[in-house]
Amino acid sequence: MSLASVMVYVDPEQQDEGQIAVAETVASGFEAALLGVSAVAIDPPFVAEGVIIEQTTEEDLKRIRATLSDKEAWFRRIVRLPSEKVEWRWTIGFPTEFLVEQSRAADLVVVRRSQLKPNYSRHLDAAGAMLRLGRPILSVPDGVTRLSGDRIVVGWKDVRESRLAVRDALPFLTRASQVTVAEICTSSEQDAARDRVRDVTRYLQRHGVSCQHEVRVHTAEPDAGYLVRLAADVGADLIVTGGYGHSRLGEWVFGGMTQSLLRHAPVCLLMSH
Repeated sequence: MSLASVMVYVDPEQQDEGQIAVAETVASGFEAALLGVSAVAIDPPFVAEGVIIEQTTEEDLKRIRATLSDKEAWFRRIVRLPSEKVEWRWTIGFPTEFLVEQSRAADLVVVRRSQLKPNYSRHLDAAGAMLRLGRPILSVPDGVTRLSGDRIVVGWKDVRESRLAVRDALPFLTRASQVTVAEICTSSEQDAARDRVRDVTRYLQRHGVSCQHEVRVHTAEPDAGYLVRLAADVGADLIVTGGYGHSRLGEWVFGGMTQSLLRHAPVCLLMSH
């Protein structure tokens, strides 16, 4: 299995290569196209008692277009792929909405993992976007510029999101030298959990994946912490898992595992919802 198109979101204010370098590595490894995406949101006019207090001027728009043009030049300069493999897309609009819309052109979306900023409508809400993309998302922590994918940990939970994540990750899993499938369960579920991870392991092996599995009983250690520790123990720089969450009154609410991994995992995360 392969990837033909990798999309990466580039913050207009970004100065470091970060997730762009990871996206380029992935695109190069699969001989895929790399699509850079960026957006700047503007606030609608503020009206009080029939009087426009604040609105975006033509000068503001020119400045925003110049910023995005400069970011495109920077993006094309640091990416070392052939020019015909590189594309740039931009808009003056809300970043999250634009990325979700443009993801139709990608097999994989790469984002920089960062904490939600105060004005989330003006910045990319990567975690919220994950629940709407319909594409796997590769979340890259700050400071990470490389992904080998030679060893991978799969955090298994017997739900739809995990099944999607494993299927979406097959291009990476089939190239890894070692994949470890792990489920964390209650003490009474151990036998059933072993059956589940054996099934997942056999499924992957039929796709040519070299993998092993293990089951662990819940302890005082957070489940996300165990997956992070397991990744460190086996030398993995990628964790694959489902992205679990829902919308409540317009706000994305995540389960403990997803939230903890997004906050604390020092390696790349591939998630599907």
